[in-house]
Amino acid sequence: MTESERTEDGLTVVLVHGAFADASSWSAVVAQLQAAGLDVRAVANPLRGPAADARYVADLAAELPGRVLLVGHSYGGVVISSAAGELANAAGLVFVTAFAPEQGESLTGIVEQFPDTLMGPALRQTVVRAEHGDKVVELSIDRSQFPAVFAADVPAPAAAVMAASQRPIALAGFTEAAGEPAWRVLPSWYLVAADDQAIHVDAQRFMAQRAGSHIAETAGSHAVMVSQPIAVADVILTAARTLR
Repeated sequence: MTESERTEDGLTVVLVHGAFADASSWSAVVAQLQAAGLDVRAVANPLRGPAADARYVADLAAELPGRVLLVGHSYGGVVISSAAGELANAAGLVFVTAFAPEQGESLTGIVEQFPDTLMGPALRQTVVRAEHGDKVVELSIDRSQFPAVFAADVPAPAAAVMAASQRPIALAGFTEAAGEPAWRVLPSWYLVAADDQAIHVDAQRFMAQRAGSHIAETAGSHAVMVSQPIAVADVILTAARTLR
């Protein structure tokens, strides 16, 4: 399919990564979607907090021609759900082992309702200077624990690279209350990663059911988009074909 045919089709997939990752984590999924003829954008999520990041993603998506299908991994789920509410061209949402909070919920508040995972004890805090010299607390995953927490089914050398290149997230990403969720008004799909050691599988299933999402499930770690790109792409393709 040519670029002009993709443009005329009128649907762009916008991929939003979560904490401790970057846009390159979608690389294998992007290849699958492009091979299927979809127009795709993998954006750099600032990881500063749900409201600020949602505005950033919404501004980028608003510039795209036609409709957009927003896809979020992990923390990216709260970002896409809030961003879609600001977009006239949002057509649907795909959550990939992602947070899909209700209005007023924080990610920490959701996590605390379910059994512990390996994530909590592995988090490390760093204080950094932000704009105007203000101090901001950032969270990262202890590099030695990163593979078990985030990428247990990713080959060890690749998981080590991911650990070394992880992007920290501002503490506000976990503590700030979520805004009005777009999953109330937009169709959504949710891929549950059954072996996730970051977001408990029961939490994933709860959020997916509450959002009324079409639910698929696969074996996979939190980095399911890296380890199981075909399974992730299949859910996105199902959503895209439904929306066309």
